[in-house]
Amino acid sequence: MDFGYHTVLLRVAGVASRWRLRALLVCSVMVVAALAVAIWAMTLGDYPLTVAQVWSALVGDPDAGFARTVVVEWRLPRILAALTFGAALGAAGAAFQSLTRNPLASPDIIGFSTGSNTGALIVIILIGGGYLQVAGGALVGGVLTAGAVYLLSWRRGVQGFRLIIIGIAVSAVLASFNTWLMLTADQEIALSAAVWGAGSLNGITSSQAALGSGLVLLLLAAGATLTPGLRQLELGDDAAKATGTRAEPVRLSVMLVAVALTAVVTAAAGPIAFVALAAPQIARRLTRTPGVTVAPAAFMGALVLVAADVVAQHLLPTTLPVGVVTVVAGGGYLVWLIIREVRHRG
Repeated sequence: MDFGYHTVLLRVAGVASRWRLRALLVCSVMVVAALAVAIWAMTLGDYPLTVAQVWSALVGDPDAGFARTVVVEWRLPRILAALTFGAALGAAGAAFQSLTRNPLASPDIIGFSTGSNTGALIVIILIGGGYLQVAGGALVGGVLTAGAVYLLSWRRGVQGFRLIIIGIAVSAVLASFNTWLMLTADQEIALSAAVWGAGSLNGITSSQAALGSGLVLLLLAAGATLTPGLRQLELGDDAAKATGTRAEPVRLSVMLVAVALTAVVTAAAGPIAFVALAAPQIARRLTRTPGVTVAPAAFMGALVLVAADVVAQHLLPTTLPVGVVTVVAGGGYLVWLIIREVRHRG
């Protein structure tokens, strides 16, 4: 029996949404898998724990002892950040791929992640601000980059292919500027910025994880209100306008939410590449939906990032920033995707 075309109606907090049964089942599996990897990750480390000890610490068992400190104060913030930041990147990538109707569109490919990186580097190297200042710099840099790409792409509307090409060009310019910033900075600051620029969850504190995760959840909730309009835009601007959807305001709002999601992650963990590119397409192939959908992409992003962090921390001879793992895996995926697209178009 093919579950792909059967749908179910879900109501959460008074909000109704219709899901394909296969997509709902796949998303449920991804959630369970992500939580299983998260629990497994909290058992690993220099102070190994059992699953039972981790569970006792999480539920507040008074007999948990030192395990509670290890789990709740040391490991849980990193795991929480990996899950929510992965969801943010997956959702942002899905939004851009849906807007452009192109699987190559993602914040790190079309320059928005680079813009957030530029804003954060300016604060780190030239101003020397703390976490909140870096977060603000990343947000401002991402929004300004998105605005520049949007305006340069405008010609009686924004076309997906033109947006991607201009975004790649802007990204190249900003990447050169970022390199200049690094080369002209003091060595100690440059080394710190370089480690941050690799994309790492090593320095995540409980306050940063709580603030970043809270912002991500708020932005995902805001993005959920834009999902109906985004689905209409997938039909084309003319069809969307015929149904009463204001194409450009919806497109701009979706872009702003996606850029903000990317900026929050960049501010906290640096630019983590390729999760936003790969997660939506993997989720689409698993759910067999006709287009890229945000919720499955978010769940897949969470699973991909928490799994990549386990690999970076525990399964390699040397501990690496998680961004290195996602770049290696995502680079291979990008090559495969480009070859597939060329063959498909040919």
